[in-house]
Amino acid sequence: MRDPYDVLGVAKNASAKDIKAAYRKLAKKYHPDQNPDDPKAKENFAAANQAYEIIGDEKNRGAFDRGEIDAEGKPRFQGFEAGAHGDPFAAFRRAQHGGQGPGGMRFEFRSGGPGADAFGAEDIFSELFGQGFGQRGGPGMGAGTGGRRAPAGRDINVTMDVSIEEAATGAKVAAVLPDGRRISVKLPHYVEDGQTIRLKGQGEQGLGEAGDALVKVRFRKHPRYRAEGRDLHVDLPVSLRDAVLGAKVAVETPTGRLAVNVPAWSSSDKVLRIKGRGLPEKVSGNGDLYAHVQVMLPQGDHELEALMRSKA
Repeated sequence: MRDPYDVLGVAKNASAKDIKAAYRKLAKKYHPDQNPDDPKAKENFAAANQAYEIIGDEKNRGAFDRGEIDAEGKPRFQGFEAGAHGDPFAAFRRAQHGGQGPGGMRFEFRSGGPGADAFGAEDIFSELFGQGFGQRGGPGMGAGTGGRRAPAGRDINVTMDVSIEEAATGAKVAAVLPDGRRISVKLPHYVEDGQTIRLKGQGEQGLGEAGDALVKVRFRKHPRYRAEGRDLHVDLPVSLRDAVLGAKVAVETPTGRLAVNVPAWSSSDKVLRIKGRGLPEKVSGNGDLYAHVQVMLPQGDHELEALMRSKA
Protein backbone atom coordinates (compact mmCIF):
# COMPACT_ATOMS: atom_id res chain seq x y z
CA MET A 1 0.00 0.00 0.00
CA ARG A 2 1.45 3.37 -1.05
CA ASP A 3 2.09 6.15 1.41
CA PRO A 4 -1.17 8.18 1.68
CA TYR A 5 0.75 11.46 1.36
CA ASP A 6 2.18 10.22 -1.97
CA VAL A 7 -1.25 9.04 -3.16
CA LEU A 8 -2.80 12.47 -2.61
CA GLY A 9 0.34 14.26 -3.79
CA VAL A 10 0.79 16.39 -0.67
CA ALA A 11 3.72 17.05 1.65
CA LYS A 12 4.00 15.51 5.12
CA ASN A 13 3.36 18.93 6.67
CA ALA A 14 0.39 19.78 4.43
CA SER A 15 -2.54 21.48 6.11
CA ALA A 16 -5.90 19.77 6.53
CA LYS A 17 -7.32 22.20 3.96
CA ASP A 18 -4.67 21.27 1.38
CA ILE A 19 -5.24 17.56 1.99
CA LYS A 20 -8.99 17.95 1.51
CA ALA A 21 -8.49 19.98 -1.67
CA ALA A 22 -6.11 17.37 -3.10
CA TYR A 23 -8.56 14.57 -2.29
CA ARG A 24 -11.50 16.37 -3.91
CA LYS A 25 -9.44 16.98 -7.05
CA LEU A 26 -8.56 13.29 -7.36
CA ALA A 27 -12.08 12.14 -6.46
CA LYS A 28 -13.52 14.33 -9.21
CA LYS A 29 -10.90 13.15 -11.70
CA TYR A 30 -11.20 9.41 -11.03
CA HIS A 31 -14.85 9.03 -9.94
CA PRO A 32 -16.28 5.85 -11.53
CA ASP A 33 -19.32 7.76 -12.80
CA GLN A 34 -16.99 9.98 -14.82
CA ASN A 35 -14.86 7.05 -16.08
CA PRO A 36 -17.24 4.10 -16.58
CA ASP A 37 -14.91 2.31 -19.03
CA ASP A 38 -11.61 2.87 -17.20
CA PRO A 39 -10.85 0.20 -14.56
CA LYS A 40 -7.66 2.06 -13.62
CA ALA A 41 -9.75 5.08 -12.63
CA LYS A 42 -11.69 2.92 -10.19
CA GLU A 43 -8.43 1.75 -8.60
CA ASN A 44 -7.13 5.32 -8.34
CA PHE A 45 -10.44 6.46 -6.85
CA ALA A 46 -10.29 3.71 -4.22
CA ALA A 47 -6.67 4.55 -3.45
CA ALA A 48 -7.52 8.23 -2.97
CA ASN A 49 -10.38 7.32 -0.63
CA GLN A 50 -8.12 5.00 1.36
CA ALA A 51 -5.47 7.70 1.67
CA TYR A 52 -7.98 10.33 2.73
CA GLU A 53 -9.41 8.00 5.39
CA ILE A 54 -5.94 7.96 6.93
CA ILE A 55 -4.59 11.51 6.66
CA GLY A 56 -7.90 13.29 6.17
CA ASP A 57 -8.87 12.38 9.72
CA GLU A 58 -6.94 14.18 12.48
CA LYS A 59 -6.71 11.15 14.79
CA ASN A 60 -5.85 8.68 12.05
CA ARG A 61 -3.23 11.05 10.63
CA GLY A 62 -1.58 11.41 14.02
CA ALA A 63 -1.55 7.65 14.51
CA PHE A 64 -0.04 7.13 11.05
CA ASP A 65 2.63 9.80 11.54
CA ARG A 66 3.60 8.20 14.86
CA GLY A 67 3.83 4.78 13.20
CA GLU A 68 0.91 3.34 15.16
CA ILE A 69 -1.08 2.37 12.03
CA ASP A 70 -0.04 1.55 8.49
CA ALA A 71 -1.26 2.95 5.17
CA GLU A 72 -4.31 0.66 5.33
CA GLY A 73 -5.24 1.88 8.81
CA LYS A 74 -4.18 -1.38 10.45
CA PRO A 75 -2.37 -1.21 13.80
CA ARG A 76 1.39 -1.73 13.95
CA PHE A 77 2.08 -3.55 17.24
CA GLN A 78 5.51 -2.47 18.43
CA GLY A 79 5.96 -5.44 20.77
CA PHE A 80 5.91 -8.03 17.97
CA GLU A 81 8.89 -7.06 15.80
CA ALA A 82 11.58 -9.71 15.43
CA GLY A 83 14.30 -9.63 18.05
CA ALA A 84 18.04 -9.71 17.50
CA HIS A 85 17.90 -13.45 16.72
CA GLY A 86 14.95 -13.20 14.36
CA ASP A 87 12.33 -14.51 16.78
CA PRO A 88 9.29 -12.18 16.73
CA PHE A 89 7.83 -13.88 19.81
CA ALA A 90 11.02 -14.01 21.89
CA ALA A 91 9.71 -11.59 24.50
CA PHE A 92 6.49 -13.54 24.82
CA ARG A 93 8.25 -16.87 25.12
CA ARG A 94 10.25 -15.47 28.01
CA ALA A 95 7.08 -14.13 29.56
CA GLN A 96 5.35 -17.50 29.18
CA HIS A 97 8.05 -19.02 31.41
CA GLY A 98 7.62 -16.45 34.12
CA GLY A 99 9.52 -13.61 32.48
CA GLN A 100 8.44 -10.03 32.08
CA GLY A 101 7.84 -7.94 29.00
CA PRO A 102 9.04 -4.43 28.23
CA GLY A 103 8.59 -2.00 31.10
CA GLY A 104 8.17 -4.79 33.64
CA MET A 105 4.79 -5.92 32.21
CA ARG A 106 4.07 -9.54 33.04
CA PHE A 107 2.49 -11.59 30.26
CA GLU A 108 0.23 -14.49 31.02
CA PHE A 109 -1.11 -16.66 28.21
CA ARG A 110 -4.28 -18.64 28.53
CA SER A 111 -6.12 -21.00 26.21
CA GLY A 112 -9.61 -22.35 26.28
CA GLY A 113 -8.87 -24.96 28.96
CA PRO A 114 -6.86 -25.08 32.19
CA GLY A 115 -3.36 -26.46 31.89
CA ALA A 116 -3.20 -26.14 28.13
CA ASP A 117 0.14 -24.97 26.70
CA ALA A 118 -1.13 -23.44 23.45
CA PHE A 119 -2.02 -19.80 23.15
CA GLY A 120 -3.45 -17.61 20.40
CA ALA A 121 -2.77 -14.05 19.22
CA GLU A 122 -6.19 -12.97 20.38
CA ASP A 123 -5.26 -13.95 23.96
CA ILE A 124 -2.09 -11.89 23.70
CA PHE A 125 -3.93 -8.88 22.33
CA SER A 126 -6.55 -9.14 25.03
CA GLU A 127 -3.87 -9.06 27.71
CA LEU A 128 -2.15 -6.09 26.12
CA PHE A 129 -5.12 -4.01 25.07
CA GLY A 130 -8.09 -5.22 27.08
CA GLN A 131 -10.78 -7.80 26.56
CA GLY A 132 -12.67 -5.63 24.08
CA PHE A 133 -9.85 -5.67 21.51
CA GLY A 134 -11.10 -8.71 19.65
CA GLN A 135 -14.48 -7.09 19.17
CA ARG A 136 -13.27 -3.65 18.06
CA GLY A 137 -10.51 -3.97 15.51
CA GLY A 138 -8.49 -1.16 14.04
CA PRO A 139 -9.40 1.43 11.41
CA GLY A 140 -10.65 -0.19 8.23
CA MET A 141 -10.86 -3.72 9.66
CA GLY A 142 -13.87 -5.63 8.41
CA ALA A 143 -16.26 -8.07 10.00
CA GLY A 144 -14.15 -11.01 8.82
CA THR A 145 -11.42 -10.08 11.33
CA GLY A 146 -13.82 -9.61 14.20
CA GLY A 147 -13.65 -5.82 13.76
CA ARG A 148 -16.21 -3.15 13.20
CA ARG A 149 -17.62 -2.24 9.83
CA ALA A 150 -15.43 -0.15 7.57
CA PRO A 151 -16.14 3.55 8.16
CA ALA A 152 -18.61 5.24 5.85
CA GLY A 153 -17.69 8.33 3.88
CA ARG A 154 -18.42 11.84 5.11
CA ASP A 155 -21.72 13.60 4.46
CA ILE A 156 -21.52 16.67 2.26
CA ASN A 157 -23.63 19.82 2.40
CA VAL A 158 -24.85 21.74 -0.63
CA THR A 159 -27.38 24.51 -1.27
CA MET A 160 -29.80 24.25 -4.19
CA ASP A 161 -31.77 27.24 -5.45
CA VAL A 162 -35.25 26.52 -6.82
CA SER A 163 -37.90 28.74 -8.37
CA ILE A 164 -41.40 29.25 -6.97
CA GLU A 165 -42.79 27.36 -9.97
CA GLU A 166 -40.52 24.37 -9.27
CA ALA A 167 -41.50 24.33 -5.60
CA ALA A 168 -45.21 24.58 -6.49
CA THR A 169 -45.15 21.73 -9.00
CA GLY A 170 -42.66 19.31 -7.36
CA ALA A 171 -40.36 19.55 -10.35
CA LYS A 172 -37.08 17.75 -10.96
CA VAL A 173 -34.11 20.06 -10.45
CA ALA A 174 -30.35 19.63 -10.69
CA ALA A 175 -28.07 19.85 -7.67
CA VAL A 176 -24.34 20.41 -8.20
CA LEU A 177 -22.15 18.64 -5.63
CA PRO A 178 -18.73 19.93 -4.46
CA ASP A 179 -16.91 17.34 -6.59
CA GLY A 180 -18.65 18.60 -9.75
CA ARG A 181 -21.29 15.89 -10.05
CA ARG A 182 -24.77 16.97 -11.14
CA ILE A 183 -27.62 14.88 -9.78
CA SER A 184 -31.32 15.14 -10.47
CA VAL A 185 -33.49 15.77 -7.40
CA LYS A 186 -37.26 15.27 -7.43
CA LEU A 187 -38.69 17.88 -5.10
CA PRO A 188 -41.25 16.51 -2.63
CA HIS A 189 -44.88 17.62 -2.87
CA TYR A 190 -44.34 19.84 0.17
CA VAL A 191 -41.06 21.71 0.32
CA GLU A 192 -40.15 24.74 2.41
CA ASP A 193 -37.57 27.46 1.99
CA GLY A 194 -34.54 26.29 4.01
CA GLN A 195 -35.62 22.63 4.12
CA THR A 196 -32.86 19.98 3.89
CA ILE A 197 -33.27 16.91 1.69
CA ARG A 198 -31.03 13.88 2.42
CA LEU A 199 -29.78 11.95 -0.61
CA LYS A 200 -28.49 8.55 0.53
CA GLY A 201 -25.14 7.44 -0.80
CA GLN A 202 -24.35 10.67 -2.67
CA GLY A 203 -21.72 11.92 -0.21
CA GLU A 204 -18.00 11.20 -0.06
CA GLN A 205 -16.91 7.61 -0.64
CA GLY A 206 -15.44 5.92 2.42
CA LEU A 207 -13.76 2.57 3.03
CA GLY A 208 -17.28 1.24 3.52
CA GLU A 209 -20.44 2.75 2.07
CA ALA A 210 -20.64 6.31 0.81
CA GLY A 211 -21.92 9.15 2.97
CA ASP A 212 -25.02 11.20 2.19
CA ALA A 213 -25.58 14.52 0.47
CA LEU A 214 -27.54 17.03 2.56
CA VAL A 215 -29.20 19.38 0.08
CA LYS A 216 -30.59 22.61 1.52
CA VAL A 217 -33.42 24.04 -0.58
CA ARG A 218 -33.46 27.80 -1.00
CA PHE A 219 -36.26 29.66 -2.78
CA ARG A 220 -34.80 31.88 -5.46
CA LYS A 221 -35.95 35.50 -5.45
CA HIS A 222 -38.74 35.73 -8.01
CA PRO A 223 -39.42 38.73 -10.27
CA ARG A 224 -43.18 38.18 -9.97
CA TYR A 225 -44.19 36.28 -6.83
CA ARG A 226 -43.71 37.04 -3.15
CA ALA A 227 -44.13 34.09 -0.79
CA GLU A 228 -45.70 34.44 2.66
CA GLY A 229 -45.94 31.00 4.18
CA ARG A 230 -47.82 28.88 1.66
CA ASP A 231 -49.59 31.91 0.11
CA LEU A 232 -48.24 33.84 -2.84
CA HIS A 233 -48.69 37.50 -3.75
CA VAL A 234 -48.47 38.99 -7.23
CA ASP A 235 -49.05 42.47 -8.73
CA LEU A 236 -51.81 42.66 -11.34
CA PRO A 237 -51.55 45.59 -13.79
CA VAL A 238 -55.04 46.80 -14.82
CA SER A 239 -55.82 49.56 -17.33
CA LEU A 240 -57.78 52.58 -16.15
CA ARG A 241 -60.67 51.61 -18.39
CA ASP A 242 -60.85 48.07 -16.99
CA ALA A 243 -60.52 49.36 -13.44
CA VAL A 244 -63.49 51.74 -13.97
CA LEU A 245 -65.74 49.49 -16.03
CA GLY A 246 -64.65 46.08 -14.77
CA ALA A 247 -63.24 43.27 -16.94
CA LYS A 248 -61.68 39.80 -17.03
CA VAL A 249 -57.92 40.11 -16.82
CA ALA A 250 -55.26 37.40 -17.29
CA VAL A 251 -53.06 36.69 -14.27
CA GLU A 252 -49.99 34.44 -14.15
CA THR A 253 -49.95 31.65 -11.54
CA PRO A 254 -47.18 29.07 -10.82
CA THR A 255 -49.26 26.43 -12.60
CA GLY A 256 -50.37 28.50 -15.59
CA ARG A 257 -52.30 31.59 -16.66
CA LEU A 258 -55.96 32.10 -15.82
CA ALA A 259 -58.56 34.89 -16.13
CA VAL A 260 -59.86 36.70 -13.06
CA ASN A 261 -62.79 39.06 -12.77
CA VAL A 262 -61.77 42.62 -11.86
CA PRO A 263 -64.86 44.38 -10.45
CA ALA A 264 -65.86 47.83 -11.72
CA TRP A 265 -64.37 50.77 -9.86
CA SER A 266 -61.40 48.76 -8.58
CA SER A 267 -58.62 50.92 -7.20
CA SER A 268 -54.98 50.11 -6.57
CA ASP A 269 -55.74 48.93 -3.03
CA LYS A 270 -57.96 46.13 -4.35
CA VAL A 271 -56.74 42.58 -3.63
CA LEU A 272 -58.23 39.60 -5.46
CA ARG A 273 -57.97 36.19 -3.79
CA ILE A 274 -57.47 33.19 -6.06
CA LYS A 275 -57.99 30.06 -3.98
CA GLY A 276 -55.68 27.07 -4.24
CA ARG A 277 -53.09 28.69 -6.52
CA GLY A 278 -50.35 29.05 -3.89
CA LEU A 279 -47.75 26.54 -2.70
CA PRO A 280 -48.80 23.01 -1.70
CA GLU A 281 -49.79 22.52 1.94
CA LYS A 282 -48.18 19.80 4.06
CA VAL A 283 -51.26 17.61 4.37
CA SER A 284 -53.49 18.48 1.43
CA GLY A 285 -54.51 21.36 -0.80
CA ASN A 286 -52.62 24.53 -1.62
CA GLY A 287 -52.27 28.00 -0.26
CA ASP A 288 -53.86 30.93 -2.09
CA LEU A 289 -52.64 33.48 -4.61
CA TYR A 290 -53.40 37.13 -3.88
CA ALA A 291 -53.45 39.47 -6.90
CA HIS A 292 -52.86 43.11 -5.99
CA VAL A 293 -54.54 45.43 -8.51
CA GLN A 294 -52.22 48.08 -9.94
CA VAL A 295 -54.18 50.67 -11.96
CA MET A 296 -52.12 51.80 -14.94
CA LEU A 297 -52.79 55.25 -16.41
CA PRO A 298 -52.66 55.49 -20.20
CA GLN A 299 -49.62 57.30 -21.54
CA GLY A 300 -50.23 60.38 -23.72
CA ASP A 301 -54.06 60.24 -23.55
CA HIS A 302 -54.87 63.89 -24.33
CA GLU A 303 -58.63 63.35 -24.08
CA LEU A 304 -58.28 62.03 -20.54
CA GLU A 305 -56.00 64.93 -19.68
CA ALA A 306 -58.54 67.43 -21.04
CA LEU A 307 -61.34 65.75 -19.09
CA MET A 308 -59.38 65.98 -15.89
CA ARG A 309 -58.60 69.61 -16.52
CA SER A 310 -62.27 70.40 -17.12
CA LYS A 311 -63.21 68.84 -13.79
CA ALA A 312 -60.59 70.80 -11.89
